[in-house]
This record gives sequence, C-alpha cells and structure tokens, in this order.
Amino acid sequence: MKAALLHSPAPVAQSPLRIADAPRPEPGPGQVLLRVRACGVCRTDLHVVEGELPPRRSPLIPGHQIVGEIIGGDRGVLALGTRVGVSWVGGTDGDCPYCRRDLENLCDSPAFTGYTVDGGYAEYALARTDFVFPLPDALDDLHAAPLLCAGIIGFRSLRVAGVQPGDNVGLFGFGSSASLAIAILHHWNCRVYVSTRGESHRKLAASLGAGWVGDETARPPVELDSAVTFAPSGDVVVAALSSLRKGGIVAINAIHLDRMPQFDYDSLLWGERQIRSVANMTRADARDFLDLAGRIGLRPRVTTFSLDQANEALQAIKADSVNGSAVIVP
Repeated sequence: MKAALLHSPAPVAQSPLRIADAPRPEPGPGQVLLRVRACGVCRTDLHVVEGELPPRRSPLIPGHQIVGEIIGGDRGVLALGTRVGVSWVGGTDGDCPYCRRDLENLCDSPAFTGYTVDGGYAEYALARTDFVFPLPDALDDLHAAPLLCAGIIGFRSLRVAGVQPGDNVGLFGFGSSASLAIAILHHWNCRVYVSTRGESHRKLAASLGAGWVGDETARPPVELDSAVTFAPSGDVVVAALSSLRKGGIVAINAIHLDRMPQFDYDSLLWGERQIRSVANMTRADARDFLDLAGRIGLRPRVTTFSLDQANEALQAIKADSVNGSAVIVP
C-alpha cells in the first residue's frame, strides 16, 4: 500500500513525511482491517510529526481521524463494508483503576492512533474492533473525518466545562475543534462569544454565528457561564478565567501549554471558579457526539489533500491557512 511514513520528527517545513510503499497490515485477534476513505489532519499530528510528543514508533504512519470501510479481520457484530470512524484513543487496558471507574480517557496504558500505533495517512489501516464507531448515513466520508477527534474532543470539552442549554459560552481560539463546537452550542441555544487571533479566524467565527468576536485575549462584553480554550497559551487561559462569572468553569482543550502565567487569586479564581483540563475522550463521548452530529446534519468546512500532499496538509495547519478542517483522501 501507499503510506506517509515518519522516520524521524522534524519541523513540517522540512516535509518530514515520506510517501512510499509499505506492507499492507494484517489484522490480528480483535482487530479489523480498514480501507481508508478519508483521514482528518489534526493539530496533534503536528505535535507528533515535529517531536513535541516524544517519538514512540519508527517508522510511523500518522493520522487519527480515520473514516474507513471494514474489509477484513475480527469484525465482531460488524458486517463487511460497514463504514466506521477511528479516533485518537485506539485502545485501553480495561483493567486499570481509571478504566474500572469509567474514566477510560485517563487509562494508564492507552494506545493512541497515529502515535503509538499506525494511523490513517495510508490506503489501509488496522483498528481495534471495540474502538471503531459505525457512522450515521447522514455523515459522508469527507465531513465525518474532522469530527473524529476535533469534533469529539470539542464535545467533551463542552461537557467538562459544564455547559448547559442557554448559557453564555466563550471559545478562546477558533480552529477546527471550535468551529465544530459552535454548531453544538447553537443547537443547545447557547450564546457564543469568540476570542481568537487572526482575521481569517475571526471572520470564520462571525460567519458561523458567534454573537461577538474579539482578539485572542479580549474580554467578552458579558460574564461567561463557561469557557473552553483551544489555543495552547497560558495567557489565553487567564483571559478566559477573567471572563467567568462566579462558579464558572474554564476547560483547557490543549495537549500542552506554552506556560501558565501568574495570576491574581482574589480577582480571578476566588468565587469557586474552576480550571479543568480535557484529556482525550471516551467511547461514550464518541458515540453521543456522532449520533448528535448525524441528527443535526453537522458539516464542517473542509479542504482536501491527496495522500501525496500529506506534508502540505500539515504545513497548512501549522500556518493556520485552512479555514475549518483539512482532510487527506487516499
């Protein structure tokens, strides 16, 4: 098969992925073989390819927002030809204290698609049978792919932030995940306030129905019931915290932060305001979100790239030159 292979992490400007022939994978017990129909490009892929996440496998096929068709393997109750999605969490041990508490997103021994196991920048991919999600017919391949990480993790972030229907909600940063979360917030009749860098991102937020848009650390004109930060910046977290009402929650949707600046406890955190991190997702999050996305007809804005253009896709994400989501179509 053709695949995009990462042998050594490097800046994406250096085009570190090599498009080459690779052995087609063979499914083992508890695995399905997928023909990849589309694979979303995620900012976490940048962290993997550029080495901000320590290398765990070489060579590696990145990509963890996979739409695939089951063509073989241990299918369980799934039929051949079933169209499924695969996300970042590719497996858990099922037996650690967190899994036993229904907190599988915090599993001590997880597998991560496109990081610890090969992902979807390829013509074929393997996945654990119990970690694939049948996709609603209402979600076509191209528009389903970005939902499988950016969408699911955005949905979980809204849950972690304690969002309730009708709330005032702030989104700080407005990339792929936020552009999907805003559709869920509108469905819940929430009022949405967006603070983000980049004129193109601010225009996108306004076009998707944000009630107010400002720059990345701007304070919305109302107190927020909750907020989600999508930018990997501690300054943005403090900006979100300063916008909360008493009892409000900031959920940090970032795999790392550049730093966490000092801030004044009395004015920003007192009053039972909370800062919570968002770590991965659960299969329940995925099922609930994909069902909702199908029912409301969620169709993210996408830009497509061929497999041969995998480096260019990552470069576009790095440069913030894609409005919405990037998707590789093998």
